Amino acid sequence: MQDKKNFYINGQWVSPIEPRSFAVINPATEEPCAEISLGGKKDVDAAVISAKKAFETWGFTTKEERLNLFEKLYEIYKKNWDEMAKTISLEMGAPIDFSTELQTKTGASHIKSFKNILKNFKFEKTLDEEKNQTILYEPKGVCALITPWNWPINQVNLKVIPALAAGCTVVLKPSEIAPLSSMLLAEMMHEAGFPKGVFNLVNGDGAITGDALTSHPDIDMISFTGSTRAGALISQNAAKDFKRISLELGGKGANIVFKDAGPDAISWSVQRCFRNSGQSCNAPTRMLVEKSIYNETIEKVREFANKTKVDSPNKNGNHIGPVISETQFNKIQTLIQKGIDEGAKLVAGGVGKPEGLEKGYYVKPTVFTDVNNQMEIARTEIFGPVLSIIPFDNEDEAVKIANDTPYGLTNYIQTQDKNKVKRVARKLRSGMVDVNGVGIDGASPFGGYKHSGIGREAGLEGLIEFLEVKSVGGFN
Repeated sequence: MQDKKNFYINGQWVSPIEPRSFAVINPATEEPCAEISLGGKKDVDAAVISAKKAFETWGFTTKEERLNLFEKLYEIYKKNWDEMAKTISLEMGAPIDFSTELQTKTGASHIKSFKNILKNFKFEKTLDEEKNQTILYEPKGVCALITPWNWPINQVNLKVIPALAAGCTVVLKPSEIAPLSSMLLAEMMHEAGFPKGVFNLVNGDGAITGDALTSHPDIDMISFTGSTRAGALISQNAAKDFKRISLELGGKGANIVFKDAGPDAISWSVQRCFRNSGQSCNAPTRMLVEKSIYNETIEKVREFANKTKVDSPNKNGNHIGPVISETQFNKIQTLIQKGIDEGAKLVAGGVGKPEGLEKGYYVKPTVFTDVNNQMEIARTEIFGPVLSIIPFDNEDEAVKIANDTPYGLTNYIQTQDKNKVKRVARKLRSGMVDVNGVGIDGASPFGGYKHSGIGREAGLEGLIEFLEVKSVGGFN
């Protein structure tokens, strides 16, 4: 078992001031794979003090200085690619091929993308030469970054890299149940030579460590990815002294399948819902199907769901692994049973573990049909490989059902009618719309409407989230 009890503060690994041991569980074996510490208020204070002091100089470094460090970090990251993939697979159960080709790859892509965005960004802009009006873009200050377990290094690099690119300093609190990839990143940051205090990492839980961090008077901004419930609590902390906030929260994406959908629409839709064991906030978990193709679609979905393999993360191949924890497994089982009790028709999967996988938090790929949009399985973010199929009569009804949710992260459209695409995409109340599986590029802004959050990550907008705007008359 790995000993990972130290925190990274002020450029070095230090022992916790208020140690609380916590076992990181390998979800494939249900056994501890590492021991970390959960930080207390004094640990948070030390990290914030370090970041605040570092901001005095880092906030005024040149773009070239930051770019040089990001270039070094990118090369170090690529050198440690396999180790990162194995670490993510160990801590959160992603199959090793998926961890290598998607989980680890997204972390690299964000370093590269923000490096290019920073290179072209102008922190000083003349608004009106005649009136001598200038806009300055300045770092927001010391940032608390709180990240989830489902796409660990993806979410970490979506926050750490733009924050540092903007000139902010950071205290990162990764999820305590999948912290090992973040600790590996801290080692890379150290090797790249980032100045002391610019990047700090304190592991911990939400109730004590997270609360101490988000309520700390010297934190200027909070960027959080996680549940809508936790996002609301963090917003309350931030409101007390007007901290800036960026929240990427839950989703319950609708995937509208029209009768003229492409030939691969159904297989893609099932795979996209189940990948990462359904643990993606932007998963298309509500499949809305036009009634004229409803029955044939159900048969195709059933076939693809039954072909979806569940197996060990250590094995190569295109399968799904376990979900992250016993708590998550039990939540998914409860909601699957709820769907049965509510009267939805179970056509694949169901409660219990797949045959032959009694050890580990494995969930059967599950499909419900004849779902209506008021059922709990259609309204709750299950965060597991569970798909609900809902019929619709026409375009207007499909849009109405899709928008009838507290969330608004990603919706999906399957049709070959370009005019229909433009009509429906504009009507969907979500921050992102994926048409025919084209996908949302890693350099495009990521975020949602309504209960899915505030602000955007990735792309130019992801950098701007960490910048204040200052208007200056007479600067030149």
